Amino acid sequence: MKWFGFLVLFWLLSAPVRAAETIDLNVHTAGDLAAYCAVDPHSAGADAKINFCLGFAQGAVDVRMHVAADKRPFCFPEPPPRRSATMREFVGWVRATPANRDLLVLDGLFRFLEQRFPCTH
Repeated sequence: MKWFGFLVLFWLLSAPVRAAETIDLNVHTAGDLAAYCAVDPHSAGADAKINFCLGFAQGAVDVRMHVAADKRPFCFPEPPPRRSATMREFVGWVRATPANRDLLVLDGLFRFLEQRFPCTH
């Protein structure tokens, strides 16, 4: 019995290990970001693309709000909407107007957020 356990352990430890495939993700336009946000969840690289979409948006918003200080360009309601729901709306906004696709990614994202979540100064 000891030998059997040893053989199983040896077999498991000697099995070839496959490295995860890398995927390059770059965005230049609002259309690029919307494409990652709207990816078919069953397609190759979908998890990476969706996580990139949500992480990029969160990072951009965090920096923008920090830099803006008291002059916030957009104001989220309380409680704030789910990030995934907001980014689905962003995809619809980009698709609704072809000119939105060609906006630089941050210009497009922030323009959408300013329209969707205006502040009442």
